[in-house]
Amino acid sequence: MLRTWARLSWGLPYFVTPRSGVLHQRFSHKLQGNSAAWILVSQKSIDRAVPNPSWSQEMMLQFNRYMEMTKDGSWQKLPSYQSFSDHLPDGPAKEEFQKQKHRLFLRSIEEEGKGFEYAMFVRPSEKRVVGIFQLGPYLEGPSGFAHGGAIATILDSTVGASVILVSRRIMTANLNINYKSPVELGSVVLVDSKVDKIEGRKIVASGDVRSVDGQTLHAEATSLFIELQPPSSPQKEGDSSSSP
Repeated sequence: MLRTWARLSWGLPYFVTPRSGVLHQRFSHKLQGNSAAWILVSQKSIDRAVPNPSWSQEMMLQFNRYMEMTKDGSWQKLPSYQSFSDHLPDGPAKEEFQKQKHRLFLRSIEEEGKGFEYAMFVRPSEKRVVGIFQLGPYLEGPSGFAHGGAIATILDSTVGASVILVSRRIMTANLNINYKSPVELGSVVLVDSKVDKIEGRKIVASGDVRSVDGQTLHAEATSLFIELQPPSSPQKEGDSSSSP
């Protein structure tokens, strides 16, 4: 499920720009001292993690609440583009991905409001990412409720985003979810995630899905990620196997 996040080896972009607009500034910022993750801003790509007419009043309230918290710099908004290639800096790699016309899974539904509507915010000092999600009718499982796979997707994606704060090259090894309460289609939930432990190439993280008032726990998860080694680099000293 986290294949697209694992590919974001160039980093996580942020900045708010109108969905129909063009960003005229490029900026990069290292999130923390030892982090390999960089925030990159695309000059031309359209940020999809901004309000559109399908957003409910609750979605707007939560979005504005977190945008307010970005003013002191402790939180930052992560833009979300339609394709992985839009997250790459200009160059041969970006051109190659653009030819393939791939699309990020969370952005695979073109019609606004029918699938995953979301925005993510990062607090680097805590290795924490919060996602605001509105789940549309194309994600139905039980009648009137979101499919369990959709819940797994938003957990994997948000928890994975927190892990990318400490390592660019990661892959989900295990995602363990406890489902507590169903999520109604069209409702807004908060996915809160953080990195818990780092042991060599193993990164343990966790997250939960809650109602916006915090009173209902919909699901909680723990996850193990493995830091991938570049193909051309030698294995770390003492690591005789590529397996975790």
